[in-house]
Amino acid sequence: MPVRLPNEAERALYREVVAQGGMVLFREVMEQDPDAALGLIGLGLLLHHDYGEMLTAAHPGAFGERVSSELRSSAAGKLLAAERAAAQLEDLVQAYDAAVRRGRSARPLQLVTGQQITHHIARIESEMREETLAAQPGGARPIHDMQQTRVRSLGFLANGIELRSIYQPGAVADPATVAYAAELTDAGERFRVLDEPFRRMVIFDRRAAVVSASPDDRQAVLVEDPAVLTTLVALFERDWARAERVDWLALDGRSRESGVPPELTGLLAAGLTQRAIASRLGLSERTVAGHIARLREFYDAETLFQLGWQLRGASGRAPHRRGDPGVDGQEEWDL
Repeated sequence: MPVRLPNEAERALYREVVAQGGMVLFREVMEQDPDAALGLIGLGLLLHHDYGEMLTAAHPGAFGERVSSELRSSAAGKLLAAERAAAQLEDLVQAYDAAVRRGRSARPLQLVTGQQITHHIARIESEMREETLAAQPGGARPIHDMQQTRVRSLGFLANGIELRSIYQPGAVADPATVAYAAELTDAGERFRVLDEPFRRMVIFDRRAAVVSASPDDRQAVLVEDPAVLTTLVALFERDWARAERVDWLALDGRSRESGVPPELTGLLAAGLTQRAIASRLGLSERTVAGHIARLREFYDAETLFQLGWQLRGASGRAPHRRGDPGVDGQEEWDL
């Protein structure tokens, strides 16, 4: 299927959306230019919120990178078009960045409420490249939330983005949450359960965080201050180290497999670096990093050295795991 860039009508509508702060009512853009609105949604430049009322502008740079990646993998003859794709979106990148700068508070900490929480999470996720760390208190997750989160999380994992989440023990007692956690664990997400109270928090690429500011989670603080983020990351890593692993696949009645291609496992056991494995198998380094994170969780290895040692010890047999297996869970405005 040929790659498509936004046409002039779609570009004009996108600029209007970011000029209005990056979030608009779905019905308003449909009344203004339905073809351009649907086109931008299809391209992923406008993100449709869960409940169908709002649209959020996604960062066009991420779209440009995705287009470039698809073109590079399709054929050598399209290499020139791939290199041009990001440049052709430069005007949209500038419009987005200018609007974000205008809309952001001068303060490194900003209180946001209601739909603004969803808007900011959607905006930050569109720029995310490396990892998301989520602390999600509570037990069973709402079915609707899991349906929405599942699609996004699988997409992030497919792009090599690392996902780690901490839940509370009540999640283990809910069959729907267990099934959800088992599927995401199988795809590469890492979950642990902590039997302590903690606040809802999501950290994106260690550059931005959204922290609950009210008991009902209808208010949150948007954090972009580096010093505060360093503290929040340290709190998450402390809780992660204390949290327990849970074998969600076993709880869901599934057999345990790492889900990692055996050829990748063999190259890693042989001592090849992440970059060398990516080059040898024709994969992106992010994809290889995602597979390595999955293997570390599967083998309960805290470091790459431990993982390589255990892979060599496995010698092609079913992996022998140390201690208790891995963990999963999640809730409202989350990943």
